[in-house]
Amino acid sequence: MTMLRDRVAIVTGASSGLGRAIALRYASEGASIIIADVVDRPLEGGGTTVDLIRSTGGNAVFIRADISDWASVDTMVVQAVEKFGRLDVMVNNAAIYTSTNLLQTTPEQWARVIGVNLTGYFYGCKRAMQQFLLQEPVNDVRGRIINISSQHGMVACPGDFPYGVSKGGVVQMTRQIAVDHADDLVICNAIAPGKIVTGKPGVANDPASLDYSRRRTPWPRLGQPNDVAGAALFLASDMASYITGTNLMVDGGWMAG
Repeated sequence: MTMLRDRVAIVTGASSGLGRAIALRYASEGASIIIADVVDRPLEGGGTTVDLIRSTGGNAVFIRADISDWASVDTMVVQAVEKFGRLDVMVNNAAIYTSTNLLQTTPEQWARVIGVNLTGYFYGCKRAMQQFLLQEPVNDVRGRIINISSQHGMVACPGDFPYGVSKGGVVQMTRQIAVDHADDLVICNAIAPGKIVTGKPGVANDPASLDYSRRRTPWPRLGQPNDVAGAALFLASDMASYITGTNLMVDGGWMAG
């Protein structure tokens, strides 16, 4: 499979969860992958993403990166280009979560969530854009940005204040970049997952939450990481060369109901 042959992609938060699934899918389609994360061990257990990619003959490196820090993001892109020669796809996926409403959210929680989920995406988008503008286009595209947003950036979730606000900001950031940089031949899209079941521990896998999500989702199953990875592959490929500024829902029909 060679939909991304000779392409270079950074995936943030790719040691676990959705980022891991996206990185594995990209590698299976021929891309060289930079696994950018604060840790290399997956939260759900098992081998590292780099080891899994290399075990199947793929090309991947791990770069330790904190996306809330500009210097770290800058170093990540510099090292990626030094290693592989260019950057074709930037997937901003790393994010953190606090299940708190307005009154429960402390200034420290707010600063941390916005610092990672919104400012971190701004850093990733800006640094990728700087690199894209130094490159010659491939098939009339200099580079692609894919931001992982959320259905919680489209509709309010009770008790989910800082996370929802940050994801709503990501959606607008995506639109703004797409419009501002179309003439630069840079494509920018977002993917808004619905309820995706991962192996990560925590509130997302609470039985009551899962039961509600099953009842709320029209499709007769909940999402899997590979559902999001498939959408990310499409947006990274030449099949999606006239799609920019969109927020692609991967939610089993949740938002349509």
